[in-house]
Amino acid sequence: MRGIVWLILLFVAAVVAALTLGDNDGLASFYWGGWRLDLSINFFLLLALGAGLLGMSAFQVVSTLAGLPARAREWRAQRHERAAHAALREALTEYFSGRYTRSHKAAMRSLAIRADADEAIADEHEFQTLARLLAAGSLHRLQDRSQRDELLAKVFEPGRRVQTSVDEGARLLAAEWALDDRDEVRAESLLAELPPGAARRTQALRLKLQAARLARRPADALRTARLLAKHQAFSSVAAQGLLRSLAIEMLDTAHDIDQLRRTWTELDLIDRRDPFVAARAARRAAALGVPADGRLWLQPHLDRIDELGVDGRAQVALALVDASAGVGADWLPRVEASQRAHANEAAIQAAAGVVMMSCQLWGKARRPLELAAQDTALESRARRQAWRHLAHLAREEGDVERAAACDRSAASID
Repeated sequence: MRGIVWLILLFVAAVVAALTLGDNDGLASFYWGGWRLDLSINFFLLLALGAGLLGMSAFQVVSTLAGLPARAREWRAQRHERAAHAALREALTEYFSGRYTRSHKAAMRSLAIRADADEAIADEHEFQTLARLLAAGSLHRLQDRSQRDELLAKVFEPGRRVQTSVDEGARLLAAEWALDDRDEVRAESLLAELPPGAARRTQALRLKLQAARLARRPADALRTARLLAKHQAFSSVAAQGLLRSLAIEMLDTAHDIDQLRRTWTELDLIDRRDPFVAARAARRAAALGVPADGRLWLQPHLDRIDELGVDGRAQVALALVDASAGVGADWLPRVEASQRAHANEAAIQAAAGVVMMSCQLWGKARRPLELAAQDTALESRARRQAWRHLAHLAREEGDVERAAACDRSAASID
């Protein structure tokens, strides 16, 4: 098709030339001294056109010859660049294949090829950083920390600001490797160098969470985990379990009742509404000698006992058993309502029996305590407590044999 178009254009040019130049009788005269040269105007135009084409061709030849050294340098640089990129791709392939020694050698070879280049290339910093990170990652897998740190020292140039994505990635990787070495101080210092936007990314928050947990700072870890849960970095079940475990860890770090109260108030409302967290707080308060505070924290959960699941009701009920010292008669309506609504749950029966016993309602306390003590599905510690309370009731009634039997049943539980 293209040949046909050119042939048509040639015919058109021939027709135009025949129509315009065929009847042209003009002359072009040139004078030089005593000489005169007359040329047909058609010949003169053809001669001028030929001279112009010849001049352009000569100029292109001279330009090509003059540019040969630059083109040769560009060709050599392109060859080095292709070889370096090929070595870097090989290193990446070997890294993903688990051949870390080969990956390290290929990455270092790519750096050596790039260093032999005559001129610096535009993406020099990015290429060198990626190659060194790949080599350092291979050394990290090989547990060669000294050479890994030497490569990282070249990546983190003193005084260089974090400006590009590759700089951010280098710090995230280095922080991850520091956490693998259980060096949370270095990990946090690397994460602190990230710009605000990069510091809020999911991977950065995950690393901050690990560093806070490694440093045993559950409050910081809880705040970071809540941000991750907000960004949907975990499933709902995993997020709930993580937040619950961190809140419980915060409560366990309290060494006196004042610190426990401050920790409880620092928790978010959603944490305080978790029955597992409230149960642990109540147990800690009871262990610190202030069970009244524990019962105060359990009260909202007992008021909505029907909304809690089976496991949540069991945790609240058993925490009430641990914090039952000094419980008053105002708790009787709550536990009796819970006992009627959930008569088949041994933990509720144990809590009801303990509260009734504390109120000296020994006749009403015996039956729920017996149900709790004989339920093998109940946790061992709660069953032992139920048998011991039954033994105490028997001693109050003067039944020594029954008290001894209850003590033996409590001792037989593993």
